[in-house]
Amino acid sequence: MLLTETCLDSFIITRKESETICAPLEIEDYVVQPVEDVSPPKWHLGHTTWFFEEFLLKPYSQGYKVFDEDFSFVFNSYYETVGKRVIRADRGNLSRPSVQKVYAYRKYVTNAIEVLLTNNTDENLLQLLEIGIHHEKQHQELLLTDIKYILGNNPLLPLYTDEINEHKTENYNQDWIPIEAGIYEIGHALDTFCFDNELGRHKVYLQDYEISNKLVTNTEYLQFIIGGGYNSFELWHAEGWDWLCKNQISSPLYWHNIDGEWYNYTLQGLQKINPEAPISHLSYFEAFAFAQWKACRLPTEFEWEVANRSFNWGTRWEWTESAYLPYPGYRKADGALGEYNGKFMVNQKVLRGGSIATPSNHTRSTYRNFFQPHLRWQYTGLRLAK
Repeated sequence: MLLTETCLDSFIITRKESETICAPLEIEDYVVQPVEDVSPPKWHLGHTTWFFEEFLLKPYSQGYKVFDEDFSFVFNSYYETVGKRVIRADRGNLSRPSVQKVYAYRKYVTNAIEVLLTNNTDENLLQLLEIGIHHEKQHQELLLTDIKYILGNNPLLPLYTDEINEHKTENYNQDWIPIEAGIYEIGHALDTFCFDNELGRHKVYLQDYEISNKLVTNTEYLQFIIGGGYNSFELWHAEGWDWLCKNQISSPLYWHNIDGEWYNYTLQGLQKINPEAPISHLSYFEAFAFAQWKACRLPTEFEWEVANRSFNWGTRWEWTESAYLPYPGYRKADGALGEYNGKFMVNQKVLRGGSIATPSNHTRSTYRNFFQPHLRWQYTGLRLAK
């Protein structure tokens, strides 16, 4: 377990980083919610603060006075154990509390945590603090991708920042990494932080397979588009084809065909497609169809974890062929924190790796991200296997 001083430093840095992400925003940007899956930036700032107040300050800080009695209703996300909450689709209706009051809330709770941690080495408290830190890091990734969706659906397609380059390329030749059949161990094994869905470590048997050392690029995916991939029903799952037809999908999210040339919206504004950059903002349905078109497949999350030392990762979250399920022996924690991961283990696909939006010191080779197959507002791409 981390020492209190180290925990406190990490906590303060994490809290500042969330506010740094929001620094380029105009005040009007903080409340926008274009779709249900995207939360307003103001809500992320409040929710991550409520998490520390609810799970650390209330039970551990003697005499702590809640900042605002209404904020649990406003900023609770999905914790049924804690009480009633504003439904997810209504977060954009929260013109109040003001952005100014939310920042005051953050300062109030941050200061109270600093006081609480002074000379306090309670093991349970420090474990909760570490969870809270990584919880806020998760929301920093969501915050950045939600901001991109908000601005990317603004008709003016405004620039967010010049400081984040989404076009990092893998400047080496594509190759296939062979992995021999055998029994391998899966799951977190180190004495470092992980989420409960990465436990417990267990054995799996894998057949012979090969996995690409590179992510699929924009050029490769453009060939799929030109080759009629979005018009070939035989490449798609039935549910994927229904999703495509219903929503009139014909290219990745944020792609725009302007006068015969392809552009995509980035945090640096609208730019021409970088041919060699990894493809991004794909649904699982699209990733699967592309793999079918290439006469390949997506790797399972176990194949990905076994092979990950042989390739670079962390530029895109990578769709896998694995359903999001508990590992053997998985047991949800008691109380509200038991709702963190286990309740979502249905109808979702696992993604592995990380992305340019993932905060530092957060992801690892056993990290299991998960989303419904149709979602694509995260930096989601794919790596082929065969």
